[in-house]
Amino acid sequence: MTILDKIVERKKQEVAAAKSNVSLEQLMQYPLFERTCHSLKDSVLHPAKTGIIAEYKRASPSKGLINGHSTVEEVVLGYEKASASAISVLTDNDFFQGTLADLSEARKVLSIPLLRKEFIVDKYQIAEAKAYGADIILLIAACLTPEEVEDFSAYAKSLGLNVLLEVHNEEELVQNIFPNIDAIGVNNRNLKDFSVSLEHSYDLVNKIPNNYLKVSESGISDPETIKDLKSRGFNSFLIGENFMKTTDPAQAIKEFVALI
Repeated sequence: MTILDKIVERKKQEVAAAKSNVSLEQLMQYPLFERTCHSLKDSVLHPAKTGIIAEYKRASPSKGLINGHSTVEEVVLGYEKASASAISVLTDNDFFQGTLADLSEARKVLSIPLLRKEFIVDKYQIAEAKAYGADIILLIAACLTPEEVEDFSAYAKSLGLNVLLEVHNEEELVQNIFPNIDAIGVNNRNLKDFSVSLEHSYDLVNKIPNNYLKVSESGISDPETIKDLKSRGFNSFLIGENFMKTTDPAQAIKEFVALI
């Protein structure tokens, strides 16, 4: 069983427990559920922004604890001040030490789009994302069928959310081109063994239709890589570990952006 298999299996158990504690109808009564979401596309393409989706991530299955001291508020505010286009917050607890409370804490201080970084296996999690202040949800092709991607993206759009589809290879890409998706991200990390290669982005960038935002995800640690990815057609870059592994993620992104 791969790490991804274990995460998905655990996620289904979590969702069943969450549904028994808080109904969908109750989620829809949360104050943040009615707010209008920020546009990911507008923020990514804004000339004053960097295109970076900067991530708050305490831990990962491959690295263990990455940063156990930096608070959500101080990190995401630092990211926004450094002209990040959007913020990603991990909400998986068992494997990444994240929580939904992290998402709502980030929402309190941000005025740019916020992504719930999660392994979504049920539409309930999409409503949950809206209720806790997300503007964007992530759909991972590796753990969903094309029918689920189509259904989930349509549901997200009905709630006003932006949709980022994550793919890892050409097969996942061609099977999941749907109209309710806003951005397609190429994950340079293989979710089955967590190995990383930027070749995945280089291979797929010209195969992603130009009406979608093109996002390169993971394994980006050098400002020169951003320049290279931009020249090849990417609009956006999801970066987490590179900033979070430092003692001061806010300072780390500031220094990184100065070199782009």
